Amino acid sequence: MTFELLANDPNSKARAGIMQLDHGPIETPIFMPVGTVASVKGVHQRELKEEINPDIILGNTYHLYLRPQLEVLEQAGGLHKFMNWDRNILTDSGGYQVYSLSANRKIKEEGVKFKSHIDGSYHFFTPENVMEIQRTIGADIIMAFDECTPYPCDIRYATRSMHMTHRWLERCIAHLEKTPYKYGYEQVFFPIVQGSTYKDLRRQSAEYIANTNQQGNAIGGLSVGEPAEEMYAMTEVVTEILPADKPRYLMGVGTPINILENIALGIDMFDCVMPTRNARNGMLFTAHGTINIKNKKWEFDFSPLDENGYTFVDTEYSKAYLRHLFAANEYLGKQIATIHNLGFYLWLVREARKHILAGDFREWKDKMVRQMGNRL
Repeated sequence: MTFELLANDPNSKARAGIMQLDHGPIETPIFMPVGTVASVKGVHQRELKEEINPDIILGNTYHLYLRPQLEVLEQAGGLHKFMNWDRNILTDSGGYQVYSLSANRKIKEEGVKFKSHIDGSYHFFTPENVMEIQRTIGADIIMAFDECTPYPCDIRYATRSMHMTHRWLERCIAHLEKTPYKYGYEQVFFPIVQGSTYKDLRRQSAEYIANTNQQGNAIGGLSVGEPAEEMYAMTEVVTEILPADKPRYLMGVGTPINILENIALGIDMFDCVMPTRNARNGMLFTAHGTINIKNKKWEFDFSPLDENGYTFVDTEYSKAYLRHLFAANEYLGKQIATIHNLGFYLWLVREARKHILAGDFREWKDKMVRQMGNRL
């Protein structure tokens, strides 16, 4: 992997760069649509590539391990071939599921025992076998196995968890050094900064992660319920420490406003289920604010879904028609809303990149944040 910084915004820490991986370039800042189980929910790969057009998408180790299972993926030749996706893929290690499935797991130093949400069977994840699983899945970027702490948590818990995450990281690195790639292309490894919302812990973790000298770095344990101001404060602490010549990935974030504010703090990569999940509930993100398409006010609004036209759905369908689809519980409505939201998110980060390269990102960002806070 190579990573080249092309520009820094003069009035913020925003940066524009380009990563080169074996499945193609990634222009940063970038948003990665979430394809948890080898599918961005409700979107064909053709629509994903031709309309939304991301350089990279995200899959999830926990979910892919349980279904379709590793034997299927390995016989298919890896996740790229299985899902017919020839661009980059990043896999989350399953650390977030350690957090989100707290009722069905037990954490020990050796690893995490968890109960499948599908059939109730028990499984055990360790740093070593999670690296093996991600080798088999075949993502271009693979993540360290970590514990994502809940919010709030006391400093004693956060400290213990952070140190365990660091010990797990050393085990991940040691195991990767002994295991080759499976499918003939490079897999890049990102460790994850933890430390909850404690600045001293975040600094300590960021320094530890930076010293491992991996090809990129991630920030985890945010966007788990803390106020946005806490998220920004922790991100700022960490980006001051993580090396500037390597990509920085803020995991699981967030709203369009969150993304712009964190780009301004020096983040390069994002993922979040929000554009797809909220789409299925009838919420559309636009440059001028959010739309609840289920509201009666759109019943006779035959104007295009979004005149900015991020994807074909924005000009081919009207607000009234989309509202009707949701009222009729027609799944096409969820698909249209999903394509719109993902198209908007990719437009947003690419527009941010243009303004970073032009040197006026801060002014544009402040205007966009004001606009996108509206309820339409």
